[in-house]
Amino acid sequence: MPFRLPRTADSAPVFGRRLVQLFGGLYLYGLGIALIVRGELGVAPWDVLTQGIAKQTGLGFGLITVITSGIVLLLWIPIRQKPGFGTLMNALLVGPFADLSLWMIPTGLDLWVRIVMLFGGIVVLAAATGLYIGAHFGPGPRDGLMTGLHRRTGWRIWIVRTGIEVTVLVTGFLLGGNVGIGTLAFALLIGPLCGWTIPLFAVRRGPAVRRGTRDRDIPHPATGAAPAQA
Repeated sequence: MPFRLPRTADSAPVFGRRLVQLFGGLYLYGLGIALIVRGELGVAPWDVLTQGIAKQTGLGFGLITVITSGIVLLLWIPIRQKPGFGTLMNALLVGPFADLSLWMIPTGLDLWVRIVMLFGGIVVLAAATGLYIGAHFGPGPRDGLMTGLHRRTGWRIWIVRTGIEVTVLVTGFLLGGNVGIGTLAFALLIGPLCGWTIPLFAVRRGPAVRRGTRDRDIPHPATGAAPAQA
Protein backbone atom coordinates (compact mmCIF):
# COMPACT_ATOMS: atom_id res chain seq x y z
CA MET A 1 0.00 0.00 0.00
CA PRO A 2 1.51 3.37 -0.99
CA PHE A 3 2.22 5.89 1.75
CA ARG A 4 -0.64 8.40 2.14
CA LEU A 5 -1.28 11.31 4.44
CA PRO A 6 -4.90 11.86 5.43
CA ARG A 7 -6.33 15.31 4.79
CA THR A 8 -6.85 17.17 8.03
CA ALA A 9 -8.82 20.23 9.07
CA ASP A 10 -5.94 22.23 10.55
CA SER A 11 -6.75 25.78 11.57
CA ALA A 12 -4.45 28.59 10.42
CA PRO A 13 -2.75 28.88 13.86
CA VAL A 14 -2.14 25.13 13.98
CA PHE A 15 -0.72 25.07 10.46
CA GLY A 16 1.46 28.09 11.32
CA ARG A 17 2.75 26.35 14.42
CA ARG A 18 3.58 23.29 12.36
CA LEU A 19 5.63 25.37 9.91
CA VAL A 20 7.48 27.15 12.73
CA GLN A 21 8.23 23.81 14.39
CA LEU A 22 9.44 22.30 11.12
CA PHE A 23 11.91 25.03 10.22
CA GLY A 24 12.92 25.72 13.81
CA GLY A 25 13.50 22.02 14.35
CA LEU A 26 15.60 21.71 11.19
CA TYR A 27 17.77 24.66 12.23
CA LEU A 28 18.27 23.18 15.69
CA TYR A 29 19.08 19.83 14.08
CA GLY A 30 21.94 21.45 12.19
CA LEU A 31 23.05 23.24 15.36
CA GLY A 32 22.99 20.00 17.35
CA ILE A 33 25.15 18.27 14.74
CA ALA A 34 27.63 21.16 14.82
CA LEU A 35 27.87 21.14 18.61
CA ILE A 36 28.65 17.42 18.62
CA VAL A 37 31.19 17.80 15.80
CA ARG A 38 32.94 20.70 17.53
CA GLY A 39 33.02 18.63 20.72
CA GLU A 40 35.61 16.51 18.87
CA LEU A 41 34.85 13.49 21.05
CA GLY A 42 33.10 11.36 18.45
CA VAL A 43 29.96 12.00 16.41
CA ALA A 44 26.73 10.23 15.46
CA PRO A 45 26.99 7.35 12.94
CA TRP A 46 25.69 9.29 9.91
CA ASP A 47 28.02 12.18 10.75
CA VAL A 48 30.95 9.74 11.01
CA LEU A 49 30.14 8.82 7.42
CA THR A 50 29.90 12.50 6.44
CA GLN A 51 33.27 13.26 8.04
CA GLY A 52 34.85 10.27 6.34
CA ILE A 53 33.58 11.32 2.91
CA ALA A 54 34.73 14.89 3.59
CA LYS A 55 38.25 13.64 4.36
CA GLN A 56 38.38 11.61 1.18
CA THR A 57 36.85 14.20 -1.15
CA GLY A 58 37.57 17.61 0.35
CA LEU A 59 33.89 18.59 0.04
CA GLY A 60 32.18 20.57 2.79
CA PHE A 61 30.30 18.90 5.64
CA GLY A 62 26.97 20.49 4.76
CA LEU A 63 27.23 19.72 1.05
CA ILE A 64 27.96 16.06 1.76
CA THR A 65 24.98 15.96 4.15
CA VAL A 66 22.71 17.23 1.36
CA ILE A 67 24.17 14.82 -1.21
CA THR A 68 23.83 11.89 1.19
CA SER A 69 20.21 12.84 1.87
CA GLY A 70 19.55 12.83 -1.88
CA ILE A 71 21.10 9.38 -2.27
CA VAL A 72 19.05 8.07 0.65
CA LEU A 73 15.89 9.45 -0.96
CA LEU A 74 16.71 7.49 -4.11
CA LEU A 75 16.68 4.37 -1.93
CA TRP A 76 13.07 5.22 -1.06
CA ILE A 77 11.99 4.41 -4.62
CA PRO A 78 12.30 0.60 -4.51
CA ILE A 79 10.66 0.44 -1.07
CA ARG A 80 7.81 2.69 -2.27
CA GLN A 81 8.25 5.30 0.41
CA LYS A 82 6.80 8.72 -0.44
CA PRO A 83 8.46 11.92 0.79
CA GLY A 84 6.54 14.74 2.42
CA PHE A 85 7.24 18.47 2.44
CA GLY A 86 9.22 18.08 5.64
CA THR A 87 11.27 15.28 4.07
CA LEU A 88 12.43 17.55 1.26
CA MET A 89 13.11 20.49 3.60
CA ASN A 90 15.13 18.18 5.85
CA ALA A 91 17.22 16.98 2.90
CA LEU A 92 17.90 20.54 1.67
CA LEU A 93 18.32 22.54 4.90
CA VAL A 94 20.00 20.46 7.62
CA GLY A 95 23.35 20.50 5.79
CA PRO A 96 23.47 24.30 5.31
CA PHE A 97 22.27 24.88 8.87
CA ALA A 98 25.05 22.57 10.12
CA ASP A 99 27.61 24.47 8.03
CA LEU A 100 26.38 27.79 9.41
CA SER A 101 26.64 26.54 12.97
CA LEU A 102 30.08 25.00 12.36
CA TRP A 103 31.23 28.40 11.05
CA MET A 104 29.94 30.09 14.23
CA ILE A 105 31.53 27.65 16.71
CA PRO A 106 35.35 27.73 17.05
CA THR A 107 37.59 24.67 17.13
CA GLY A 108 40.28 23.68 19.63
CA LEU A 109 38.27 24.46 22.78
CA ASP A 110 39.15 23.25 26.28
CA LEU A 111 38.14 19.69 27.11
CA TRP A 112 35.46 20.67 29.62
CA VAL A 113 33.85 22.97 27.05
CA ARG A 114 33.87 20.21 24.46
CA ILE A 115 32.24 17.79 26.91
CA VAL A 116 29.48 20.33 27.58
CA MET A 117 29.08 20.86 23.83
CA LEU A 118 28.82 17.11 23.20
CA PHE A 119 26.02 16.53 25.70
CA GLY A 120 24.38 19.87 24.88
CA GLY A 121 24.42 18.91 21.21
CA ILE A 122 22.72 15.59 21.92
CA VAL A 123 19.98 17.35 23.90
CA VAL A 124 19.52 19.98 21.18
CA LEU A 125 19.37 17.30 18.50
CA ALA A 126 16.76 15.35 20.46
CA ALA A 127 14.65 18.50 20.88
CA ALA A 128 15.04 19.23 17.17
CA THR A 129 13.88 15.72 16.31
CA GLY A 130 10.78 16.14 18.45
CA LEU A 131 10.03 19.51 16.84
CA TYR A 132 10.33 18.53 13.20
CA ILE A 133 8.71 15.11 13.57
CA GLY A 134 5.98 16.57 15.76
CA ALA A 135 5.11 19.01 12.96
CA HIS A 136 3.78 16.05 10.90
CA PHE A 137 5.25 17.05 7.53
CA GLY A 138 6.87 13.68 6.93
CA PRO A 139 9.99 11.88 8.19
CA GLY A 140 13.55 12.85 7.33
CA PRO A 141 15.35 10.87 4.62
CA ARG A 142 17.15 8.57 7.07
CA ASP A 143 14.12 8.00 9.31
CA GLY A 144 12.01 7.26 6.25
CA LEU A 145 14.53 4.72 4.98
CA MET A 146 14.33 2.96 8.32
CA THR A 147 10.53 2.92 8.53
CA GLY A 148 10.17 2.06 4.85
CA LEU A 149 12.47 -0.94 5.13
CA HIS A 150 10.61 -2.00 8.26
CA ARG A 151 7.30 -1.84 6.43
CA ARG A 152 8.49 -3.64 3.30
CA THR A 153 10.55 -6.38 4.96
CA GLY A 154 8.62 -6.96 8.16
CA TRP A 155 11.86 -6.86 10.15
CA ARG A 156 11.69 -5.35 13.63
CA ILE A 157 12.37 -1.61 13.64
CA TRP A 158 15.38 -1.92 15.98
CA ILE A 159 16.97 -4.51 13.68
CA VAL A 160 16.56 -2.23 10.66
CA ARG A 161 17.88 0.83 12.49
CA THR A 162 20.83 -1.04 14.00
CA GLY A 163 21.74 -2.55 10.62
CA ILE A 164 21.67 0.83 8.88
CA GLU A 165 23.63 2.66 11.57
CA VAL A 166 26.27 -0.03 11.97
CA THR A 167 26.77 -0.01 8.19
CA VAL A 168 27.22 3.76 7.93
CA LEU A 169 29.34 3.84 11.12
CA VAL A 170 31.79 1.20 9.88
CA THR A 171 31.95 2.78 6.43
CA GLY A 172 32.56 6.24 7.89
CA PHE A 173 35.20 4.95 10.28
CA LEU A 174 37.08 3.25 7.44
CA LEU A 175 36.97 6.53 5.52
CA GLY A 176 38.44 8.44 8.47
CA GLY A 177 35.38 9.69 10.40
CA ASN A 178 35.64 10.55 14.11
CA VAL A 179 34.44 7.64 16.27
CA GLY A 180 34.81 8.09 20.03
CA ILE A 181 33.07 8.33 23.38
CA GLY A 182 30.68 10.84 21.84
CA THR A 183 29.50 8.20 19.38
CA LEU A 184 28.68 5.86 22.25
CA ALA A 185 27.02 8.65 24.25
CA PHE A 186 24.86 9.50 21.26
CA ALA A 187 23.83 5.88 20.76
CA LEU A 188 22.84 5.50 24.41
CA LEU A 189 21.08 8.82 24.95
CA ILE A 190 19.35 9.82 21.72
CA GLY A 191 16.65 7.15 21.87
CA PRO A 192 15.40 7.87 25.41
CA LEU A 193 15.60 11.63 24.82
CA CYS A 194 13.64 11.44 21.57
CA GLY A 195 11.13 9.20 23.32
CA TRP A 196 10.45 12.20 25.58
CA THR A 197 10.67 15.07 23.06
CA ILE A 198 8.56 13.54 20.25
CA PRO A 199 5.32 13.33 22.27
CA LEU A 200 6.18 16.59 24.03
CA PHE A 201 6.24 18.59 20.76
CA ALA A 202 3.66 16.62 18.78
CA VAL A 203 1.08 19.01 17.33
CA ARG A 204 -2.54 18.02 17.87
CA ARG A 205 -4.06 18.08 14.39
CA GLY A 206 -7.63 18.27 13.17
CA PRO A 207 -9.63 15.14 12.35
CA ALA A 208 -9.35 13.51 8.95
CA VAL A 209 -11.54 15.30 6.41
CA ARG A 210 -12.08 12.38 4.07
CA ARG A 211 -14.64 9.92 5.35
CA GLY A 212 -13.53 6.34 5.66
CA THR A 213 -9.90 7.12 6.44
CA ARG A 214 -8.43 3.97 7.93
CA ASP A 215 -6.08 3.80 10.88
CA ARG A 216 -3.32 2.36 8.72
CA ASP A 217 -3.43 5.49 6.52
CA ILE A 218 -2.64 7.75 9.47
CA PRO A 219 1.08 8.60 9.93
CA HIS A 220 2.95 7.16 12.86
CA PRO A 221 3.22 9.88 15.56
CA ALA A 222 6.96 9.35 16.00
CA THR A 223 8.10 9.20 12.38
CA GLY A 224 5.37 10.56 10.18
CA ALA A 225 5.42 7.32 8.22
CA ALA A 226 2.52 4.97 7.67
CA PRO A 227 2.41 2.05 10.12
CA ALA A 228 3.69 -1.31 8.97
CA GLN A 229 1.09 -3.49 7.36
CA ALA A 230 0.02 -6.67 9.10
